[in-house]
Amino acid sequence: MRDFAGKTAIVTGAASGIGLGIAKALAGAGMNIVLADLRPGPLAEARQAIEALGVKAIDVTVDVSDPESVAAAGQAAIAAFGKLHVAVNNAGVAMHGTPVEQVTAQEWDWLIGVNVKGVINGIHHFMPLIRAHGEGGHVVNTGSISSFFVREGRNQGAYAASKYAVMALSEALEQEARPAGIGVSVLCPGAVRSAIFESAATRPDKFGGAYVRPSQEALKSAFTTGALEPIEVGQRVVQAIRDDEFFIFTHTNERATIKARYERIEAAMERAAKLGL
Repeated sequence: MRDFAGKTAIVTGAASGIGLGIAKALAGAGMNIVLADLRPGPLAEARQAIEALGVKAIDVTVDVSDPESVAAAGQAAIAAFGKLHVAVNNAGVAMHGTPVEQVTAQEWDWLIGVNVKGVINGIHHFMPLIRAHGEGGHVVNTGSISSFFVREGRNQGAYAASKYAVMALSEALEQEARPAGIGVSVLCPGAVRSAIFESAATRPDKFGGAYVRPSQEALKSAFTTGALEPIEVGQRVVQAIRDDEFFIFTHTNERATIKARYERIEAAMERAAKLGL
């Protein structure tokens, strides 16, 4: 997909951070923007910022963990602009600083509900809208550099598990969407200046309500080194859509860590081969 002007994109988690950066970059390419987020106040401010770029925009309050809410957001896009061409399933929450065995059942429900089911719901409800017009399009699912490895010492196994799931969903969707001329990408950012570490403060009541996670607060400073501005990530995403890239990386400083993981896998395969398996 290389022609963006006058077409429509929906972005979840669009009120701030990476989501807003992507929305601004897509708006800069001439797209109508549907901004979807859980927070009405920041969402309205984001819409004003997008409209100031000279494109049409609407804002839709959405809970990505709720299939009906996501379906309604898709219908709002069609009602406003007639067609949907790009879907960015970006909404996410953080879960760093807590060992896997200590993550509560309620926290798992919240993490999986947003980071995994949010992508599932976006795929289920936005993909048919993109397929319907036959003009092609693109889906971007926000994973993480943690879609490839679990960083030792930060107790982020639960978060990484959710982002590994996004990777698998994206790989499957790429295969299934290709015949329809719909591209798929998985965004795997490193450190970005965003509000994801404040996500516990806006946890919905159905998942236990707002709370404070001191263990995560203690890790925030570790993610500021080399952090990109959200608009830089957005511009990278627009380029990747144009070039039909599947993996969208924003940093290369973790290359050695990723390589070491795959070398470990290769070594395990070699051991199995020596056993005649």
